[in-house]
Amino acid sequence: MARYTGPVCKLCRREGEKLFLKGTRCFSPKCPFERKRGYPPGEHGWVARFRRRRQSDYARQLREKQKAKRIYGVLERQMRRFYGMAEQLPGVTGDNLLTLLERRLDNVVYRLGFADSRAQARQLVTHGHFSVNGRRLKVPSYLVRPEDEISVREASRRRTYFKNLAEDLDDGAVPDWLSLDSRAMSGRMLREPARDELDSLLTEQLIVEYYSR
Repeated sequence: MARYTGPVCKLCRREGEKLFLKGTRCFSPKCPFERKRGYPPGEHGWVARFRRRRQSDYARQLREKQKAKRIYGVLERQMRRFYGMAEQLPGVTGDNLLTLLERRLDNVVYRLGFADSRAQARQLVTHGHFSVNGRRLKVPSYLVRPEDEISVREASRRRTYFKNLAEDLDDGAVPDWLSLDSRAMSGRMLREPARDELDSLLTEQLIVEYYSR
């Protein structure tokens, strides 16, 4: 299963803003984005920070597409597949694309609070700690549907990580399109998320323009 394995803090610096790829570390003084003052990675990154260059339309579209890939942890082939699916669905293509990305199992696990970041959620899913409607799943890209129940497997609840996690879960901290039962360590997708409930860091129209070229 292909995935990005490089230093993720460089991705935030490349985009010039925090993408919160490392969970709680992104809110601490140890965050490299803060220590490096947000300038781009590379030997001459600090010089590039002071250059004033007007971006072309293509550059803005590319950067927005790259940002979305990095936030959700998908590679180019997966992103193109999701865009193709979004085009076939009724409604606005950009909204459909973000909804599909939010419905990924690793993202739902992250939104429910079972992981600090999507990368950690992806690892937990691939290690087989979660079941969907009682069936064990190890596929992070599985698309969760309304009324699907996502729960921590009984064998996994005995692990130290999940024992400690149970004390910190907050039923009221999940998005409105999800519900969480912290005692049962399970959650449910109530409905598909609306656009105003999704990530405000992204301008989906630029992504649509990029793939529509």
